Amino acid sequence: NRIRLDALAADNELRVVARCPFSRTGEGMHRFVDPVDQAVYVYSQFEPADAKRAFACFDQPDLKATFTFAVTAPSGWQVVSNEPGAAPDELGDGRAVTRFDTTPRMSTYITAFVAGPYHVVRDAWERPRGGNIPLGVYCRASLAQHLDPDEILELTKQGFAFFEEQFGRPYPFTKYDQLFVPEFNAGAMENAGCVTFLEDYVFRSKVTQAARDARANTILHEMAHMWFGDLVTMRWWDDLWLNESFAEFMAYHAAASATRFTDAWTGFATSRKAWGYRQDQLPSTHPIAADAPDLETAKTNFDGITYAKGAAVLRQLVAWVGLERFMAGVRTYFDRYEWGNTRLADLLAELEVTSGRDLAEWSKEWLQTAGCNTLRPSFELDADGRYASFAVEQEAPADHPTLRSHRIAIGLYERGATGLERLERIEIDVVGPLTEVPALVGLTQPDLLLLNDDDLTFAKIRLDKRSLATLTSSISDLDDSLARALCWSAAWDMTRDAEMRGRDFVQLVVNGVRGESDIITVQSVLRQAASSVEVFVDPAHRTETKAAFAAALRELALSAEPGGDHQLAFVRTFAGSASAPQDLDLIARLLDGTESLDGLLIDTDLRWSLLRRLVSTGTRGDDAIESEQVENMTARQHLSQAKADAWAAVVESDALPNALQTATIAGFQDPDQRDLLRPYVQRYFESVGQVWDTRSSEMASNIVIGLYPALIVEEEVVRLTDSYLQGEHPAAPLARLLSEGRDGLQRALRCQSRDAG
Repeated sequence: NRIRLDALAADNELRVVARCPFSRTGEGMHRFVDPVDQAVYVYSQFEPADAKRAFACFDQPDLKATFTFAVTAPSGWQVVSNEPGAAPDELGDGRAVTRFDTTPRMSTYITAFVAGPYHVVRDAWERPRGGNIPLGVYCRASLAQHLDPDEILELTKQGFAFFEEQFGRPYPFTKYDQLFVPEFNAGAMENAGCVTFLEDYVFRSKVTQAARDARANTILHEMAHMWFGDLVTMRWWDDLWLNESFAEFMAYHAAASATRFTDAWTGFATSRKAWGYRQDQLPSTHPIAADAPDLETAKTNFDGITYAKGAAVLRQLVAWVGLERFMAGVRTYFDRYEWGNTRLADLLAELEVTSGRDLAEWSKEWLQTAGCNTLRPSFELDADGRYASFAVEQEAPADHPTLRSHRIAIGLYERGATGLERLERIEIDVVGPLTEVPALVGLTQPDLLLLNDDDLTFAKIRLDKRSLATLTSSISDLDDSLARALCWSAAWDMTRDAEMRGRDFVQLVVNGVRGESDIITVQSVLRQAASSVEVFVDPAHRTETKAAFAAALRELALSAEPGGDHQLAFVRTFAGSASAPQDLDLIARLLDGTESLDGLLIDTDLRWSLLRRLVSTGTRGDDAIESEQVENMTARQHLSQAKADAWAAVVESDALPNALQTATIAGFQDPDQRDLLRPYVQRYFESVGQVWDTRSSEMASNIVIGLYPALIVEEEVVRLTDSYLQGEHPAAPLARLLSEGRDGLQRALRCQSRDAG
């Protein structure tokens, strides 16, 4: 971790020869053996400060340097780093040395090297004004048949064209390789010119458009980092949020503006922002621009606030200053600080010049305070059903009382010949606890009134009774996908805040999801409904609600368009919810091939989903898993284990690599097996401290979060959490994760109480 250097001169040369172990945790230099063909693959993952696991360096973002790498590896392997390499020098003993060109000045965390018998597809993007960028797309050899390089390369070229034009400067590196690597801990990593991706983005089975949308967002997100993050880097960990927030915003902006994913902001509203809202309501919430006095704090702050809320707040800033002025400021920022390090104030200074606005108060409100505001319509009607008065109420949680300035649109929707149509839209600034809206006075109350129409700000919104009734019967009649997404989100937020019963939200989903065209929204609300069944519905009503939900999903699956994304989404959710004998029998027949649905392909991933349900409900045993394992062996599958074996493998041993650990934890936490989980509640609190002290931060966090008894929604688990926090005084990052689990239990208890009412 550290080498102490004494008696240094003004200039020094240090030579370090080291022999270091490979990692099995996805941190540092990770080594993986493919179970299909026993091929070995290695790759680096250094963010935020793990480069020191591989080579001696000053491992912090504000100490940039040039790097010249040489990699010795088995002959015939693909060896990739940040810069192009010369032809390998054969050593004559089955090994070869690849020497790479010296990099530009960069931070240690974006250096990279990847090696193994990778399958590669090469191409180049030809710039409209001349010159080209060499491109490479890599995956494991055993996955080559599943790689779809055409779509990946098309997105890559569209992204380069868009970003070079928006940023007003060419791509700052020499080539651009994208490598899909095994057992990756994150979605991707923006290594300069050598981006590593989660291997799940190589689709081995049929996926919905939502999965392709997520991959497109990740590709564009990492590409945006080549400028914002790699070319210009924040000075210290507490400002690295801006790297992620900016890349997140630009990825959605690029997808909607320059690719076929034109509804990208709809997916952001229903899925990504839900993550941000959830994170911002936890006791561990923090300002977007949070102080990070140490590395552990920085790691735990790479969360839904850093990514989703940050991107939403940047979108609010763009709505306030204007897109062209915003991008003009970004361009001057790149020009002034290329290859250097900056603080948040440096970017804001450039934006103030180009926008003509003072951003000090905006920064204080949005970036330096925590918590999520709630916006409610407040009005009175006259005898004719017109608004006699109208105002927007703004609320803030008691422990984070900031009331912000919001630029929002208000949409008024009426039923018409083609469904719910927007007849009026006004834009206003919401400031303080109550903002009068005189433009609405005298207008007839619409069937649906939508605050924050077009999703310009980051705030929870509430629906009045008439609007909620309209949605319950007619949400699919809204002709705009983003408006529907905002309505779904409002209903979900009301459910999470115990203002709407969990059962009512499930019914809203059952009634409306059939007519929802956006597949990202479909999958999001299905996940939310399934979650509501398990943790928000009163336990006295859970069995009947779950049975009704599964029955509705079965009907939706049977009547969906053959071969479409909706059919696949309905079948997958049905497979995770079924418990009635007739439903489990249908799953068994689909798995065995004795029954089929027109257009539904029972491929590897879907087979495992169906089989997992049969095993978790006791319909089939371990022998069925073992048989399936032999027939369909990939790195993602693992043997089903008894709870005791799974606990021992994860908690009592550190032999599992990161991907198998994650899969084992997921199998352990089965909502249909709550009785089997109860004996492990006390054992969790007896073990969690040692786990935190003896495992790497990545592996420890996975265990602490994944095994927290979140499915045992009882006051006793809250008491045990409090007892541990007060009696053991755990390290701050561990205390944070436990307090987040506790908060989830308390929210579930409130929601169950509301559902019982």
